[in-house]
Amino acid sequence: MTEKNTEIKFGTDGWRGVISDNFTFKNVGIVAQAVSEWINRDIRPGDLSPKSAAVGYDTRFLSDEYARLVSCVLARNGINVFLSDTAIPTPALSYGVIRTKSVAGVMITASHNPAKFNGIKIKTDKGGGAPAEITNKVESYFSQTSVQTIPFDQAVAEKKIREHDFKADYLKFIKGYIDLKRIRKARFKVLTDAMHGSGNGLMAQVLKGTGIRLTLMRDDVNPSFDGGKPEPVVAYLSGILKRVKQEKFDLGLVLDGDADRIAAVAPGGEFIHPQKILGLLALHLLRNRGRAGGIVKTICGTTMIDNIARKLGVKLYETPVGFKYISDLMISQKIVAGGEEAGGMGVQGFIPERDGTLAGLLLLEMMVYQKKNIKQILRDMEKEFGRYYYERCDLELGKERFAAEKVRSLKSLLGQEVVGIKDFDGIKLICADESWLMLRPSGTEPLVRAYSEAKTPARAKALIEYGRALLLEQ
Repeated sequence: MTEKNTEIKFGTDGWRGVISDNFTFKNVGIVAQAVSEWINRDIRPGDLSPKSAAVGYDTRFLSDEYARLVSCVLARNGINVFLSDTAIPTPALSYGVIRTKSVAGVMITASHNPAKFNGIKIKTDKGGGAPAEITNKVESYFSQTSVQTIPFDQAVAEKKIREHDFKADYLKFIKGYIDLKRIRKARFKVLTDAMHGSGNGLMAQVLKGTGIRLTLMRDDVNPSFDGGKPEPVVAYLSGILKRVKQEKFDLGLVLDGDADRIAAVAPGGEFIHPQKILGLLALHLLRNRGRAGGIVKTICGTTMIDNIARKLGVKLYETPVGFKYISDLMISQKIVAGGEEAGGMGVQGFIPERDGTLAGLLLLEMMVYQKKNIKQILRDMEKEFGRYYYERCDLELGKERFAAEKVRSLKSLLGQEVVGIKDFDGIKLICADESWLMLRPSGTEPLVRAYSEAKTPARAKALIEYGRALLLEQ
């Protein structure tokens, strides 16, 4: 290949494309070759000792075949490969990069995207998502060399590719991180929705032998994801919301397609937004666990996190959308918890990466520590740090339809003066009453997102509708 490939572009969280459209075996091979070039040319240049990479995949259509192709290309380029022996969550692959002492990881997943998508995430040797300087470097190699590969069976026979059980070490770590001694005697009733993703049975293995009555739903492999998206948002969670209410569960947990994101449901079928989950995790780790450090939120994060950090006297960091920015801070700073509004949560003492399974188990652990169900704990948090109402909508508009300057010029929003503007990722307008509206193009899908927050649900909804109207008139 000699011309620049414009079909492949890394975004907020890896490259994603439509299967058999731009996400093809040909393009996956091009990415694998470029990753090989990056590993061989830029990671410890001059070091001729063997390098290894970890490769994993989720439950999406053809993910295992794409993973084999990536492995064969890496192997042909002199890179030893640890290939997962089964579909795994992205955090298991990230942790496996460290455990296998690999220089990088490649995960075949499109995370929460619709079923027609697949994708590739690149992990660094620390287990975190590859920052822009790395993905830009990988992209620069797309046109510099032809794809080189080796037959899979030959690579296995020559031990250039080794099938590896990433789940074993991952489960061992999770069991050591969670306070199973306390949890063992608890009698809470928990329902977990795996959304047909790769986190299907792991929580059950962690809690085996405890008094927790865990029930799983949508824990089978279904690459169509019931015709929706494996995304932990209300639109795709009618089943668990109904069951938590009707069957009187103490906690509902939801994992996305590759189990790196989390949502939760309180008794009565009340959806707990991930924004609040970050607050709960930070409070649990700081107060119950006695951890020390700061909190990270993204630009579209709830104001409640600001209040928690201020009252507890810890440093608050704010990043653009994308967990890789949080990951960077988890490496360079002392961070207790970091999270994004889409449900990606990372915690201290683990890899600098988000993990839905671990976050969900920590919510359960918090209930055990405080001897309350999650709804009671949530109300306590809101009473102490303020109750905020959050809205989001996604519109299928191209980035060219996002007129940033027009939004930036607004002096008021629905009767409230705009007193602050943040523009390091999209445009966020902050009003005098602490309500805000934010508009930004997605980095993973052909969408423009609108976000709002206010102290009343009526104003939050009015702001989101105002934001929707702004986008549609552009």
